[in-house]
Amino acid sequence: MRRFLLVRLGLALITLVIVSILVFAVAQVLPGDVGRTILGPYASNEQVARLNHELGYDKPLIVQYWNWISGFVTGDWGQSALLNTEVRGLVWERLKNSLELGLFALVLIVPVSIFFGVVAALNYGRWKDRLISITGLSLIALPEFVPGIILLVIFAVKLRWFPVSSHPPSANPADIFQQFLLPAIPLMFVLFGYISRMARAGTVDALLSNYTRTAILKGLPRRTVIWRHVLRNSLLPTITVVSVQIGYLVGGLVVIETLFNYPGIGKLVLDSAVGHDLPVLEATVLMVAILYMVSNLVADVLYGVLNPRVRLAT
Repeated sequence: MRRFLLVRLGLALITLVIVSILVFAVAQVLPGDVGRTILGPYASNEQVARLNHELGYDKPLIVQYWNWISGFVTGDWGQSALLNTEVRGLVWERLKNSLELGLFALVLIVPVSIFFGVVAALNYGRWKDRLISITGLSLIALPEFVPGIILLVIFAVKLRWFPVSSHPPSANPADIFQQFLLPAIPLMFVLFGYISRMARAGTVDALLSNYTRTAILKGLPRRTVIWRHVLRNSLLPTITVVSVQIGYLVGGLVVIETLFNYPGIGKLVLDSAVGHDLPVLEATVLMVAILYMVSNLVADVLYGVLNPRVRLAT
């Protein structure tokens, strides 16, 4: 298990180094000028050049990259050029908001998705299986902004049951549902397709396995076979999929957070890219990449713990 963890951790660190280089390179080729963005269109070229020199944006790219990544590792993420605030505090606050919204959607949809996936597997080849499978595929293919706009128009604009713009709620459960339910539904549509299909596939494999046939031949009741033998083994790949989806829920929230004007990290990425706020853009994208790496690492570790054959093959 120790070797398994070290291999996965080493691969994750190498991936993060490559991602940091790509993030820095992409940020450098974005149209616009940091000094011009801060000072405005009426500043002279001399003023813009002086500011870029003070901020270090006229140094060689390798020096800029080293200053940025070393500062990121040591906790000095710089200042936001547009918001005039510390980048680290801003990113952590927005990340917390996105995690709250994503976990709200995850908690609601995971039990439902697993239930329908198991139902589809138990009715393999029948109309229930086809209906659930087609529904899951259709929801995956549906762009997130389509149900988001429909929900906004009907329930926020017409009926006024929910706010048009969402914000981080208080501890009141009613406020949590009011602020999170509408933006969470499009996310739940996508998650339902992935998780239910994985639960279905794992359950079908478990139903066709030798240990399930043996349990049935022993005369065990169908409920006992399903609970003790089928579900225990069929949900292993589902657990890893759920772990991986945490990274998607945070990094893939740009459309939803923009649509509902929710102050999360996805909207921060978009705003910093449009405003050419490089310190914020680089820090947010790298944080999303780190979250993806951590979620994938947790998924690998969970699968290795629950399935010893995986770590023995490493």
